[in-house]
Amino acid sequence: MNIQTTKQIRIEDYLHMLGHLPVRQCGANLWYRSPLREETDASFKVNTALNKWFDFGIGKGGDLIALASELYGSKDVSYLLRQIGSQAPHACPMTDPFPKREKPKPAFQDVEVMELASPALYRYLKERGIEAETARKECREIRYGLGGKRYFAVGFPNMNGGYEIRNRYFKACISPKAVSYIREPEGKRPMCCLFEGFMDYLSFLTLQKKGVEGFQPGCDHIVLNSVANLAKAVPLLDGYKEIRCFLDNDRAGKDALKNLRETYGGHVKDESFKYSTWKDLNDYLKSLL
Repeated sequence: MNIQTTKQIRIEDYLHMLGHLPVRQCGANLWYRSPLREETDASFKVNTALNKWFDFGIGKGGDLIALASELYGSKDVSYLLRQIGSQAPHACPMTDPFPKREKPKPAFQDVEVMELASPALYRYLKERGIEAETARKECREIRYGLGGKRYFAVGFPNMNGGYEIRNRYFKACISPKAVSYIREPEGKRPMCCLFEGFMDYLSFLTLQKKGVEGFQPGCDHIVLNSVANLAKAVPLLDGYKEIRCFLDNDRAGKDALKNLRETYGGHVKDESFKYSTWKDLNDYLKSLL
């Protein structure tokens, strides 16, 4: 995917793939609750005729690449093109700058949530180092329709009723998009472990079960399901004496860590040194296989 092709992807289609739906429509303008920050009123506008966005809360806007730069905390265009390509494999380029717009249809149809049972999904998880018992406890099997065909994937629930879904060929979110918060019902523990994606969280549990030093139990867990959700996690982190960050070893992960330290200071501990020569915690786990 190159810059020219990427800029032709409809921003509203890309947001839909990420689990963000418009609150209202006024002519050619779709209004959203901002995907870049937490808000109750919709102040994020997408002009469907121009294929441009503007966030009135932060005073920024632009094309899809500019949006990806804000979402993923990076100005590396090649990295952003890869992220857009992986997140929006079914997004369609614009062919008419003033198309007749139909009422938006859901990206996923006839979604079914069931116990994880597919041998193909267990094989996929095994390739990523995740044990069947851990996956069965934490995940679900999601069956869904997309583009007139039926598919299935590993689903990881978030706290608002949505699911992050993954299989060997596809990753997306069944809206609503939100963080996942895993803690004991009696209340917060003193320590919380923070992960970018649920594969890193499952990797942590697997390393813990294997008895690898530095992955001890006794903490709550928050999975961002994208660093773009960092602002949604901040209120949940209030009150923890220690926040252990298992974020990716890339610019977006480092920027997220920096933002957390600006808010929580010395309570934030960077745990990425444990896998400093790998991209993320799951890559580290796979290296031990």
